[in-house]
Amino acid sequence: MTQPEHDVLKAAQDNLWLHFTRHSAYQQSEIPTIVRGEGSYVYDIHGKRYLDGLAGLFVVQVGHGRQELAEAAAKQAQELAFFPLWSYAHPKAAELAQRLAAYTPGELNRVFFTTGGGEAVETAWKLAKQYYKLIGKPLKHKVISRQIAYHGTPQGALSITGIPAFKQMFEPLVPGSVRVPNTNHYRADEITGVKGMTPEEYGFWAAERVARAIEMEGPDTVAAVFAEPVQNAGGCFPPPPGYFQRLREICDEYDVLLVSDEVICAFGRLGTMFGGQKFDYVPDIITCAKGMTSGYSPIGAMIAHERLFEPFKDGDTMFAHGYTFGGHPVSAAVALANLDIFEREDLLGHVTANEPRFKQTLDDLRDLPIVGDVRGSGYFWGIELVKDKATKETFTADESERLLRGYLSKALFDAGLYCRADDRGDPVIQLAPPLIAGQKEFDEIGAILRGVLAEAWAQL
Repeated sequence: MTQPEHDVLKAAQDNLWLHFTRHSAYQQSEIPTIVRGEGSYVYDIHGKRYLDGLAGLFVVQVGHGRQELAEAAAKQAQELAFFPLWSYAHPKAAELAQRLAAYTPGELNRVFFTTGGGEAVETAWKLAKQYYKLIGKPLKHKVISRQIAYHGTPQGALSITGIPAFKQMFEPLVPGSVRVPNTNHYRADEITGVKGMTPEEYGFWAAERVARAIEMEGPDTVAAVFAEPVQNAGGCFPPPPGYFQRLREICDEYDVLLVSDEVICAFGRLGTMFGGQKFDYVPDIITCAKGMTSGYSPIGAMIAHERLFEPFKDGDTMFAHGYTFGGHPVSAAVALANLDIFEREDLLGHVTANEPRFKQTLDDLRDLPIVGDVRGSGYFWGIELVKDKATKETFTADESERLLRGYLSKALFDAGLYCRADDRGDPVIQLAPPLIAGQKEFDEIGAILRGVLAEAWAQL
């Protein structure tokens, strides 16, 4: 090991506070340190190569090492490195807003830039509250979201998040957030108490739970429903057929905003520019981030229907909300260059064409006794792990701890695959490679998973 490498590892150990990390895991070992990326692969400080099976964090859509994105950032930094959007505009933010509005369905024309997804969710809730106050419905402030759903870490977004363990240390949080069942059809029997529901029946049942929640809270108090097109936490829950159509009807009936949280699902992850387009629904607000720049520079956005902007057009009314770096000129320039790559290389078409192949590669793992379910959409898939395939019996908390953190996470990484082994619901492995990946990468993912999961079962 060279002295510079040693110094980097020591700095990481002594000074860096990692996100969502148990630092005790690195008391006796070095922190894995990634130094370079190329295409669908990343390399650690020792030169070892790993397949990036999570696109960084559902982010690096066009792959690592794209020179034109770095050049777009450098060019913009030389021209205008920074100027805020507080009562002023700059060309790249205006151009990007126009381009995003052109991609969206319906009349989602107003783009409010943030620096990330949690801020976009926070922005959407604040807009919903103020909008209803401005149109004479001041009691409408509550939000409904789904169990186990993750919507971000700011206090408002965390309140909407449906993962109790992430929230307990930070309570009390923002009041007014209500939880309903998610769309995990694999566990429908347990969730509903009714055996053998079809996906369509379960989708209708789950959507109706939203209507019941609105009625229980009082329609005059509920402002919005937040839902991801494919729910991330818990392991990639796609919506059953008809679910979002019924949800749209319910929101319209009770005058509640439908917020499509697409921080992960937008920008090609499902094979469409926005996730709602994959499942044929038009929300009132889209929250997005991650893939907008493929991670080459941070940016996020809340995209709102034109009618939500109407009360802010006249008089002295303003949305008293903003972020210093929201719509940063460099990030906006990178986003535009990133979207150029999307169009030039037809990444949406590439994902759509390869989705069946990726699904088949993962479905082939169903013969393993530990694999209970394979679910997802586009390039966004989860594999649920079980103790008993016939009964769908899951692992206890202690067993899950030993399986995921005691073995799988490290074993998969050591085998050359960076992905997510997670138990925010039942134990799952999540895969979301860069959108440029193809059968070669799928085969590598499948081979590594098969070997590691077989060994995990042998150790149980």
